[in-house]
Amino acid sequence: MDGADGVDSRGPLDVTRAATAVVDARGRVIGWSPAAAELLGYEAHDVLGRPADDLLGRRAGTGEHAGPPGAERSTRSVVLHLRHRDGRSLRIATTMVPVSSEGAGPAWLLVAADSEELAQWEARQAMLQGLITRSSVGLAIYNADMRVMWINAELNREMGSTQYVGMSPDEMILDAEILSEGYPSTLEQVMRKVFATGEPVIDLHYGGRAPVDPEHDRVWSCSYYRLQDAQGNSLGMCEESVDITDRYRAQQRLALLVRAGARIGTTLDMSRTARELAEVAVPQFADSVTVDLLEAVLEGDQTTPGTTAGRRLVRMWGETGQDGGTTAEGGRRRTARQLVDYPPASAQARSLTLGRKVLETGTKPQGTAHDVKDTREPLLRSCLAVPLRAGRSPIGLVTFFRDRDTNPFDEGELDLADELVARTAVCIDNARRFTREHTAALRLQRSLLPQSLPPQTAVELAYRYLPADSRAGVGGDWFDVIPLSGTRVGLVVGDVVGHGLGAAATMGRLRTSVRVLAQLDLAPDELLTRLDNLVGQSAKEWAAVRGVRGGGPEDDEAVGATCLYAVYDPVTGQCSMARAGHPVPAVVDAESGLVSYPELPAGPPLGLGGLPFEGTDLQLPAGSLIALFTNGLVQSSDRDIDAGLDRLDEILAEHRRPLEELADRTVSTLLPGPSDDDAALLLVRTRRLDKYRVAVWELAADPVMVGRARAAATGQLGEWGLDDVSFTTELIVSELVTNAIRYAEGPILLRLIRDQTLICEVSDSGHTSPHMRHAASDDEGGRGLFLIAQMTEHWGTRYTPTGKTIWAEQDLPPAGSAERADA
Repeated sequence: MDGADGVDSRGPLDVTRAATAVVDARGRVIGWSPAAAELLGYEAHDVLGRPADDLLGRRAGTGEHAGPPGAERSTRSVVLHLRHRDGRSLRIATTMVPVSSEGAGPAWLLVAADSEELAQWEARQAMLQGLITRSSVGLAIYNADMRVMWINAELNREMGSTQYVGMSPDEMILDAEILSEGYPSTLEQVMRKVFATGEPVIDLHYGGRAPVDPEHDRVWSCSYYRLQDAQGNSLGMCEESVDITDRYRAQQRLALLVRAGARIGTTLDMSRTARELAEVAVPQFADSVTVDLLEAVLEGDQTTPGTTAGRRLVRMWGETGQDGGTTAEGGRRRTARQLVDYPPASAQARSLTLGRKVLETGTKPQGTAHDVKDTREPLLRSCLAVPLRAGRSPIGLVTFFRDRDTNPFDEGELDLADELVARTAVCIDNARRFTREHTAALRLQRSLLPQSLPPQTAVELAYRYLPADSRAGVGGDWFDVIPLSGTRVGLVVGDVVGHGLGAAATMGRLRTSVRVLAQLDLAPDELLTRLDNLVGQSAKEWAAVRGVRGGGPEDDEAVGATCLYAVYDPVTGQCSMARAGHPVPAVVDAESGLVSYPELPAGPPLGLGGLPFEGTDLQLPAGSLIALFTNGLVQSSDRDIDAGLDRLDEILAEHRRPLEELADRTVSTLLPGPSDDDAALLLVRTRRLDKYRVAVWELAADPVMVGRARAAATGQLGEWGLDDVSFTTELIVSELVTNAIRYAEGPILLRLIRDQTLICEVSDSGHTSPHMRHAASDDEGGRGLFLIAQMTEHWGTRYTPTGKTIWAEQDLPPAGSAERADA
């Protein structure tokens, strides 16, 4: 029978195909086959009757003649040099078989073939024998019913001594599974498809456990091809299998590392990084994973090298079992962080102490979260504890668990665990560094914002500030409430474009600048003009610095700012405001609840320069509500500003509710989830000072009016029960009114305001600012403002469209304060 490659499997010396000759007892040729004629070139009539010695020539490698067999009657095989008819010498392998030793009939049968052809055939036979007995490739032959008919020695060693004849391929392996994609679910189905189509299957990966070693998972590479006879009829199937467990695991480990590189550390969030490690490792590498971090790391602090004894561990991830019950590591999967204790003898505690991985097999897991109790007996498992480290500094601990039915961790997997944990440690340390910087930035930003707003007589306040929930997390939004002279109050809200420390630092500079400028009692439009100049100068300085140092896109500087500044006077009920590219505030009428937006010129953002700022004056009754905000409150990536303003209007329409409640509703409605921009909200409800707390006198520019002013002020203090400050007040009134009469023109206005302090104001039509000076001993004047500065807490000058006002504040005595509180 010829094989698939056309080679005759009968062998060159098979009598059905080899060259044969028959020799009688005298050594003469009496028979000659056509194959012999083809081999040596002699036809039968050329050799019949001739002595065999004439054909055989000399024995290969010797000088002896082959000669007739003589008395030796045993079968002999020798290699001879035979002469071809054309004179060539051929190396021929021969076998001489005795036939009979009597009479004149045939005595010997000579079978001959080319020695090289015989050597090739014998090599193939040796190869087949090696495949059967010594090959590392498992071989099996199946009949048309896909049942085992024969297996070689290697497959028998792999499967054990059990008799497999008559079994299907899937019955030979425990817990079998086809690992390659795109194939039927069982080997029998794969083989039947090959048997039906004739198309072989090469390198199919098949996993399971061999009966000879049922404790360990193994992987085979299997190939299948159909067996056919010489006529092409299907006889069965041949299976070749090679144990590739080590190679397959190495490939899986490499794939796991590639997957880990792509999926671990996608964010700077430690909890998510812990979860990503677990998602990569389970179930390909471990049945479950726990990740515990040192508590200090969560705060962004860098731990010091050395022992971790006494340091608190926080559970960041604990894999939940598929049945939803408590896990063997002592807890359910939780989002809340829990402190974890490990007994000193546990693998985890020893790993932390030694600073290296510790492997335990056949042990129960150790370590339980404080508020979780395990309610079932855990399975015995293999436990691998690997410390998380950044350089020499400890970060935490990762523990990999395998159930009793899974292979224990081998040496290669221990190295893989080191690599997985090392990658995770780098990501967690980056998150720790970010947490530290982010916390510092937030602390800086919040230190630049008002920590608390003191109660104001002029207004009732509520405020909210929400930092952006983004990677930067720090922005430049701010708000402020600034007490001004005459019980007035300055209201500020602003937004620096950008995020990060640069924006926060710019915000701090702007807030400080606004506070300084506000103390000059400037009108809102004038204040924004001066603030714009400061921002423009800072931008030029920043550009010069970048030009010197070669700044790049990584610089986190602010690129612009908007601001709104308003001044409310509770005595007159007037609110003056101006804005620099900032959203218009919402104003709610105290009676009707109608929400409106004043027609306030926008003005350019700060730092652009060129265009003037314009202000607007509003007359607000007591109880009016003003909502100042940044665009992050009403505008987002999925909502335009008009939709946000509409929702804000709906909330502010219920303006009679407490401000804190309104602030909470505004934030929860407009910002229900994470935002990509900071948001600031300042709610202000106006108040008015009644006539019983304000006294006003108009005085002529006549020196005689100084005495009348003192008398009027003293009388008013008596009505308010503030006789204790009468002397000081008389001196202040006398000095301020005298200066107004002497140096100014037009009518003079004297006003006393009883608030948290006693305020004395004198207004005139002059625009010359008074200056305090130290008078010489022989000077007749120049001591007035010096005395006022010594007797008051604060004093100053503010300018109005009609002139100026000099004011002075005195602290009220305790009795006056109590009486004022009762009023």
